[in-house]
Amino acid sequence: MATYFHDYFGVSRDTLDDYGAFNVSIINDLPLFIDPFLLFHSANPEYQKLHESILHYIRFLRDQVLAGRVNADRIKAWFHFPEVRQNWMGFSLVGNGGSGLGRKFAGALSENLADLFADFGAEKVSKSSHLEKVCLVRDGVGRDNISDFTTNLIMDYLCSYTEAFAVAHIDPKLLRKIWVNKAVFNYGTGSWERRQYTLPWLARDNDFVLLTPKDILTRDENWINRTDMIRDFDQIPMAIPDAELRGQVFAYFEQELARPADGEVTQRQLDEAAAKTFIKFPLLVDYYIRHKEQTGEKAVDVSSERVTETQLIFEEHVRAVQKLLAATTGFYALPGGTYEETHQRLAFLKDVIENKGGHRIFWHNGKAIQREQDLHVLARLIWFGSPSDVGAEANDGRGPVDYKISRGAFDKTLIEMKLAKNTALRRNLEKQLPIYQAASNAESGIKAIIYFSLEERMRVTAILKDLGIEGHRDVVLIDARIDNKPSASKAA
Repeated sequence: MATYFHDYFGVSRDTLDDYGAFNVSIINDLPLFIDPFLLFHSANPEYQKLHESILHYIRFLRDQVLAGRVNADRIKAWFHFPEVRQNWMGFSLVGNGGSGLGRKFAGALSENLADLFADFGAEKVSKSSHLEKVCLVRDGVGRDNISDFTTNLIMDYLCSYTEAFAVAHIDPKLLRKIWVNKAVFNYGTGSWERRQYTLPWLARDNDFVLLTPKDILTRDENWINRTDMIRDFDQIPMAIPDAELRGQVFAYFEQELARPADGEVTQRQLDEAAAKTFIKFPLLVDYYIRHKEQTGEKAVDVSSERVTETQLIFEEHVRAVQKLLAATTGFYALPGGTYEETHQRLAFLKDVIENKGGHRIFWHNGKAIQREQDLHVLARLIWFGSPSDVGAEANDGRGPVDYKISRGAFDKTLIEMKLAKNTALRRNLEKQLPIYQAASNAESGIKAIIYFSLEERMRVTAILKDLGIEGHRDVVLIDARIDNKPSASKAA
């Protein structure tokens, strides 16, 4: 039941930590991303060289766009990239698949380079150019795109980094020589070339696995990001030394804001006016980036904390719960159809969470998890080991469901893992699951609702009573409160 890299490839976690690599799950993507700012700010010369190589490629693309040498074939060759699924990081809720960088990304990137950042590489305000700059002003290039683009552009480094570790520490029987496409760009021919590496081989997926250094990873937003830039708009113009230009910026902002008669404006209106002002005055972007460069040490601290938190929640806590489930229940050895199996597994999980300390999986530094996406990844990692096929976000034409547990075409059970605080919980309970059942032709559907406070429990109970389904077998409430558990000695 190997869930993580070190399990499958027979290396210790200490060995991985000493090497500086993140111990990825080989079951599911974890919500981590490569932040190119961490390459720029690092004192590691190799990272700085990688950052410069990224900028070199962006300048190459910019020059081709401005020279009118970009056609459909070159767009595909230079701007389209596959999902680097082998690093096991990203948004996927089951497995490690993704859409990659396709036409939408290529269009947004080429447009931004052409009409907004023709001076990319020659900035006078910030210390350096930054890849993130091309996603700041217009929508279309997001956090996951930046990480995917960065990952593709440093593919040779990641493969070499993994190869060095693999050859030194992993049984040769678990390695394979692999040709990797788009590993190195040849500026002489204007084309990507492949390279061969000796990499860890995951026989189950018939694919290789990549390791990534922890010190270039972050979670949530990149340090340089559009949300921060828009929300900090009122502070950024103050850094402009030209008073006349500063006045023009604020005047244009007020013009675009078009305040209503009562003077009340929404956050959305403020954000839209700020975005239009950045497009009108691109120099503001450079001042925002300079501020981010000047506070780079904070980026390192924040990213390190987020990576440590991710490792604690998605590895340490998951492993602890897996051990409890394996030692005290029959969670990983259940016979029967998917409906009974799912109910029994939920019963075991509920018992471990409520009575045996398993609730800690959802808590970090006194705060409960905030995103249902994190809940789904945790559930997927815990559920691994079932004889049934576990799919996520199954969409049979009328909307997605969190998980579809199936054994063949005629034995399916749908399960949704929900946070009690979800504002759409009532609507979901009332309408969604019957639609999913009809669309999937599933016999059964089950809701698992996790709450972290008495207030959340009272809210869920009131909804269930109002809908007439309180106590229904297929609605499973799980108490994950941190202040309502037995002591460690009693729990043991």
